[in-house]
Amino acid sequence: MIQNDTIRLRAVEPADVDLLYSWENNMDLWQVSNTIAPFSKAQLARYVKNAALDIYQTKQLRLMIDALKEDRVDETVGIIDMFDFDPYHNRAGVGIMINRKWSGRGLAASALRLFMDYAFNTLHLHQLYCNIAASNSPSIRLFETAGFKPVGVKKDWLKAGTGYEDELLFQCLSTLER
Repeated sequence: MIQNDTIRLRAVEPADVDLLYSWENNMDLWQVSNTIAPFSKAQLARYVKNAALDIYQTKQLRLMIDALKEDRVDETVGIIDMFDFDPYHNRAGVGIMINRKWSGRGLAASALRLFMDYAFNTLHLHQLYCNIAASNSPSIRLFETAGFKPVGVKKDWLKAGTGYEDELLFQCLSTLER
């Protein structure tokens, strides 16, 4: 198990389909997940089945974030995703989502630190990166606090309401002090 005193990162299980269904179909999250259509429970069940495939095949990894209380699971509070896994260049993207009712408790920071340790020390990645909407101040703070550095701006990259907004690119190298 990948865990510390406050959270556990675990594989997606068939029992998670209902929870994923509610999160993936929350239109408030669609902008950050680049989703434009709802997912069916059948689609998510297929995804969960395929999630058991090797990261080298799928080039992605989704882990559920469980909050712990006295070494037992209190509740599943979010997900952390690795995407665009590139074993040749030893890099991958990372994204995180914490259920709103659990935000502000330091769980995202704890999960990200644990995930970074796994990515750098177990998978031996050289770098992680993330893409964040310029208006998403909480995510910018989260990733900067974890040691990610801003390295670029994609101008008018994201359609937002009636206009467009910039997307920021952040990067963390395994050799940088975190």
